[in-house]
Amino acid sequence: MVAFANTLGGKLLIGVNDNGKISGIRSEEEYYMLENAATRYCEPEINFSSKEWNLDGKKVLEISIPQSHIIPHRAPDHNGSMKAYIRIDDQNILANGIQMKIWQKGNNNKEIKFVYSNEAKKLLDLFNIHKYLSLKQIIDEINLSRYKTENLLAELIIMKVILMDVGEHTSSFRINETLENDY
Repeated sequence: MVAFANTLGGKLLIGVNDNGKISGIRSEEEYYMLENAATRYCEPEINFSSKEWNLDGKKVLEISIPQSHIIPHRAPDHNGSMKAYIRIDDQNILANGIQMKIWQKGNNNKEIKFVYSNEAKKLLDLFNIHKYLSLKQIIDEINLSRYKTENLLAELIIMKVILMDVGEHTSSFRINETLENDY
């Protein structure tokens, strides 16, 4: 639920197996479990709507979760630590440090005062050599701490100069080619 709320929203079908076979549910019980999860285990709580379908005599619950304007939402991981997740294709992925900084800077309603520093110039020049770069490559090349590199990347992503492609285990970064001639 938090991954959908933190990303573009989405739908859950309760009572349908991953292979598409309808197993059906007891809708009231499932609804209350989801409502409990959304209010007690998600911070801040998740708003959702539901619709019940009757297919071949079996009930299916369609849960619609809109994209939230109050992000990030968090839910407990296996150890009980509150974590933020995003939705990429059909997977829930732990939000990385850069994504957390993007949300933090974006939610703070202040203008970003970007300084075109030597480090920013080095970073942008790197994209003239490499189409895609990992965080580790960027840190190694521009010789900044991880914290400062993540802040620099977050600011450039918010300004839509750089795009972040998130994968299950790593992220890569690339120039936003629609703006390539603008800097």
